[in-house]
This record gives sequence, structure tokens and C-alpha cells, in this order.
Amino acid sequence: MAKKLKWGILATGGIAGTFAKDLAYADNGECYAVGSRNLEHAKQFADEHGASIAYGSYQELVEDPNVDVIYVATPHPYHKENVLTCLRAGKAVLCEKPFTVNTAELAELIEFAREKQLFLMEAMWTRFLPAIKKVREWLEEGKIGEVQLVKADFGFRAPWEPEWRLLNPKLGGGALLDAGIYPISFASMIFGANPEKIMSTVEIGETGVDERFSLLLKYQNGKTASLNGAIRLSLTNEATIHGPKGFIRIPSFLNAKEAHLHLDNEEVESFVDDRESVGYKFEAEEVGRLLENGRLESDAISLNQSLEIMKLMDRVREQWGLTFSFE
Repeated sequence: MAKKLKWGILATGGIAGTFAKDLAYADNGECYAVGSRNLEHAKQFADEHGASIAYGSYQELVEDPNVDVIYVATPHPYHKENVLTCLRAGKAVLCEKPFTVNTAELAELIEFAREKQLFLMEAMWTRFLPAIKKVREWLEEGKIGEVQLVKADFGFRAPWEPEWRLLNPKLGGGALLDAGIYPISFASMIFGANPEKIMSTVEIGETGVDERFSLLLKYQNGKTASLNGAIRLSLTNEATIHGPKGFIRIPSFLNAKEAHLHLDNEEVESFVDDRESVGYKFEAEEVGRLLENGRLESDAISLNQSLEIMKLMDRVREQWGLTFSFE
């Protein structure tokens, strides 16, 4: 690009800081402005991440004519409202995962963005990592044959802080939306998000959120995905893809720096990414390329794909009888 995209960061939490820090590695974007409900927080964030301007409200941020695109990094119950604020101001938007809390909210955002011809994308950063791109190349080349089984886990042991976002039902807490979306999105990247059958178990904790779950998704021709997520239990955070000719193993798949192709009677082929950045820069660069080319969606994670994944998670929560008071 002739000039770098000027990113606006909406919110100043941990994920916003990680994204802003990674923008320093992006070829086509820079951290330009930040908006917070607290001006002091915005100023501290701007000083730390080299943003030129700090705003004490989200509205001021979206009204800045120099901001090209906005990264929405608030907790997911606020995504719908915050994204709409950006879109109404005519801004391109990258929204942190999960896109929204449920299908109805996301469908409203997609309809508005398409009506106004505005760029909108879910920040499923895993799909843009070089290691995951290599995995998709191996699959497209038929290296392991037609995929039969996908296994993926993501879980960690969060501290016991009942009012904290992850454990608070008023803030959309729970394992499915926060951690589980990674293995679900990963399996959906390979099989699609419309399994014939969903089997699941869940552990609902003291605060009323799902602390741990297991899913078995059955697709056509006997293909299956075995997925686990947790916020109070550490898991391997590994993904494996199995076919008749071999399998692919991806350690720490959600922020993958390596992938290994295991074929029968052959030496293991490995891909290693020695990047210095966390990896959010790749989705930021993708947004820049798409905007430069006049595109409104990404093929790697289209709005329809995000919507189908949200529908799948709604079906899972329906099995559990789990809803949030604000829905």
C-alpha cells in the first residue's frame, strides 16, 4: 500500500493491547487512535502503543475522519452495539471473536454491513497464521487423503474470580464462547459448520457459566470432530487432522508456530514459523489487503462462515439449556 492503514482501537483491555502491539509488525497498518470510556485509560494506552490520538469515548473515535478501520476489542456482549456504532459512522470493522453472543445479533450486523457496503470481519486470527495456511495447503493437495477425523482442544485454568468476565454470566462468560470457539472454528474450517448431529457434555460451574465442555460433531460419510474447551482446566491445546494416508499435528493450534505432516512410511515434514510477533499482525495485514482491493469480506473467514459457526454454538447452548439474562 502507498500508505499504512490508520487503525482505531476501540477499548483498552488486554486483547486490545496485544493487537495494538502486533500492529508494529504489520506492513500495511499502524496504531493511530484509541477510544475508551475513560480518557485517562485511553491516554495510557496511546502512550504505551504509540497511538497519535486518545479519545475519551467510542463515538469520538468512530467520528475521526482519519481512522480507516476499527478493531473492536470490548467483551462480546457489547460487540453488537459497538460494531453498529462503527458501521453507522461508515467505518470498516474487524471485530474480536466471538463476533457476537448469538446468531440473531450477528445476522443484524451482517445485514447492516452489506446494506451499507461496508467491510466487516471476525478476528479469528488463527486462520491467517502461516502454519495454518500451510496446513490448508497440505489438505488441498490431498496429502493425507480425505479428512475423516479432526480433534482439537483449547483450555486453561483461569483464577477463581466470580465477577471476572470469564466466569460472569452477565458478561457472557463461559468456555464455549471464549475458548471453545477456537476448536469449533478450526473444525468448521475443514468440515464446515453444519454437522448432521451434535453430541455434547457440559460442566456448569457455581456462577452459572459453562466451565468445561466436550463436543462430538458427526458429518456426512461418518466424518467426525472431537472438540473440548475449558476455562477452569488446562488442556493440551493441540489439534490433529486424520486421513487415510496420515495425519497432521498442530501444537498450540490457536497461535500455531509449527505444523507437522505425518505420512505412512515417510519422514515427517515440518513447517516452522519463527515470527517475532504474537501473530495478530497477519489478520491485520489481511484486512489491509482486502480494503486496498475494494473487498468487503475475507474468503478465509467470510461473514457467512462466521454466521454458521454462531448458529452451531447456539445449537450447542440450546442442548445445555444455557442462555444469558441479556439475550
